[in-house]
Amino acid sequence: MKHIQSLKNPQVKQWKKLQNRKDRDKTGMFLIEGFHLVEEALKQKEQIVEIIVSEQVGFPPRWDSGLIPVTMVPEEISNELSDTEAPQGIYAVCSQIDKQPSLEDAKTFLFIDAVQDPGNLGTMIRTADAAGIDAVVVGHGSVDIFNAKVLRSAQGSHFHLPVIRGDLHEWVNILKEKNISVYGTALENAQIYTEIATTGQFALIVGNEGNGVNKEILANTTANLYIPIYGASESLNVAVATGILLYHLRS
Repeated sequence: MKHIQSLKNPQVKQWKKLQNRKDRDKTGMFLIEGFHLVEEALKQKEQIVEIIVSEQVGFPPRWDSGLIPVTMVPEEISNELSDTEAPQGIYAVCSQIDKQPSLEDAKTFLFIDAVQDPGNLGTMIRTADAAGIDAVVVGHGSVDIFNAKVLRSAQGSHFHLPVIRGDLHEWVNILKEKNISVYGTALENAQIYTEIATTGQFALIVGNEGNGVNKEILANTTANLYIPIYGASESLNVAVATGILLYHLRS
């Protein structure tokens, strides 16, 4: 087990850089924080490059890290790496494995178009995981899938199913060629979601918090759906709407 004591250590500087998207993309790595996320990542050991543990916390004896390097650091360094107000003192550097879904086996998809709130994106990834969706494709204009708040909101779902960046126009065309229904979400020229008969194979497209799904994408869907509002609220949160629609289409 390695020990690092100085904030000026080059390795510490590299860890801190992973808080920025530019450096995550450049290195192909990302940083996760907290006991739950690290434990979920340990179930897929091939993604973990290194584990970092505060001396105040120690490495949990029940965990099997195998051959993964573990580095102990003082609380001062641990707090520098944290993106939360109450650091748990445990982190892992992970590789951004491109888990492309198998188009032979995958039958259900969530497409996310330009969603910018990290809490929303993480919640939608977690909801897709809970609903048994085969893959999540995040389109251009969305917050980074490896943003710290996205990772926390997703609660480890990045390690359970393919979550990839992609061109949604291309993905819609690919699935339609395979006769998989693609449903957009819209307020105009759409039908109530309960009118759709589920088939077990589908893609659901949800969009930006303010502008919804890109109109060019909506023009190429099998059908567009909406959820009726019965109260005075103007609209549903996009993550909540995603949950309602996924579970309906999945049933």
